[in-house]
Amino acid sequence: MSFEIHLSGDVKEAVAAAVPTLVADLVASGITAQNPTLWGADAEAESSIRLGWTEAVAISRPLVAPILELRDALRAAGVNHIVLGGMGGSSLAPEVITNTLGAPLTILDSTAPGQILAALGDRLETSALVVSSKSGSTVETDSQRRAYEAAFTAAGINPTERIIVVTDPGSPLDKSAREAGYTVFNADPNVGGRYSALTAFGLVPSGLAGADIEELLNEAEAISVELAVDNETNPGLVLGAAIAHRSKLGIVTDGSHIVGFGDWVEQLIAESTGKLGTGVLPVVLEPLSTEVTAGYADTQIVRLVDNAHTHFDNHAREGEILVSGSLGAQLLVWEYAVVVAGRLLGINPFDQPDVESAKIATRGLLDSRPEPTEPAFVDAGIEVRGPAEVIGSATTVREVLAALIGTLPEDGYFSVQAYVDRVANPQLQGIRDQFAAVTGRPVTFGWGPRFLHSTGQFHKGGPAVGVFLQITETAPADLEIPERPFTFGELIGAQAQGDASVLADHGRPVVTLTLTDPASTIETLFAAIAR
Repeated sequence: MSFEIHLSGDVKEAVAAAVPTLVADLVASGITAQNPTLWGADAEAESSIRLGWTEAVAISRPLVAPILELRDALRAAGVNHIVLGGMGGSSLAPEVITNTLGAPLTILDSTAPGQILAALGDRLETSALVVSSKSGSTVETDSQRRAYEAAFTAAGINPTERIIVVTDPGSPLDKSAREAGYTVFNADPNVGGRYSALTAFGLVPSGLAGADIEELLNEAEAISVELAVDNETNPGLVLGAAIAHRSKLGIVTDGSHIVGFGDWVEQLIAESTGKLGTGVLPVVLEPLSTEVTAGYADTQIVRLVDNAHTHFDNHAREGEILVSGSLGAQLLVWEYAVVVAGRLLGINPFDQPDVESAKIATRGLLDSRPEPTEPAFVDAGIEVRGPAEVIGSATTVREVLAALIGTLPEDGYFSVQAYVDRVANPQLQGIRDQFAAVTGRPVTFGWGPRFLHSTGQFHKGGPAVGVFLQITETAPADLEIPERPFTFGELIGAQAQGDASVLADHGRPVVTLTLTDPASTIETLFAAIAR
């Protein structure tokens, strides 16, 4: 069987109560038939142009041969290093696919200048860049493409031989790339970015990197008939009802062969359900994370394993959701499940009304270039900024963190958003576990600006129970963006500042800590939390 799910405890009872109605309403077959009325009249216009992912396997089959032909041609030309410039679903799906299938792919989903410089300095002579942007106007990917075009040209390499574009047909990038002579792959325009794992956005970079994309499609196809049938064992209906059971979903990878699945499904759930003041908050966890053992009443644990029934028999984890299956099957089942959860929650799982607000704020800051605001205070090389009602009389990082945590409601969550070079500072992600232990509530961690294209929707459109800590850095070096009036450092700074302003406008508490010397101040930050 390509997918298995095991339920126990109250989540099993909740699913048993919800699924018969979904079956009676023909929800599974309706999704497969691309029925746009399943999510209500207000969602119908968007749903009518966002259900193409249900037939992604069939539509994507013809892409396999040209992708493999291009891969072979690049290898014959000495190109053995694929870099992906993409944000949100355009990068998260290829990341889990290539990590799981053992195909090396450099993910460039940042505007941190150090991360851009590191990528440009890594095997440029034998590299090719895949530029993925559904809209064709994503500022991050446009900037990354410009940087690589300049680097390739400076190295005497024709950029048109090393840059491959994935975008929707007719987008600004589609038109300009074809005119410039780039190789272009078009994706199905009737698929939203977070549902695009089995389309050109997932397949082109993964296939060029060496992943077996044909087998991936075979795995998804093996579960597709089961997902289309209206019965009470349909895994999409069962998992969807289980996801909607509680307001927070802890996602634990526990022995699964799939690498990094939590990060992909996190954006799928958060961006699809976090709106109109409701939603399910996904929290990516480890088997020993505080949230797993704490037993919070509002947090449902789902555990990704390699054999759901055997795992339950051996460990008897009452009240959890256990899922197992091939990667292709998991991708398709979770897409079905999330839109089912959207129906149960009464929201449109295909729009993202609050994502654009941060983009607008960023553009405004880049256009006006205001002077940087002075920090409220500086403690051991860490600049502190935030609202006076939170900072109060604090004069140390420890005191301001205590004040911020003090604003957490009983049903709240703490969100850490790190606008720093994640390649140079991977240890920073360990801060999540520290805050989970200190706050006694679920804690999310997102690398900026990539989370703006995924979980950023939930933070602004979901329940107003989040408390936010931004971590930014004074980068050791900056990098110009060719033919743009701002640098990468200025861009990521505007993205952080813009998002903080939008969160504040939504009444969310936000404190920003700027690490003036990341190499030394990260340890200072860890120590402050520990105290």
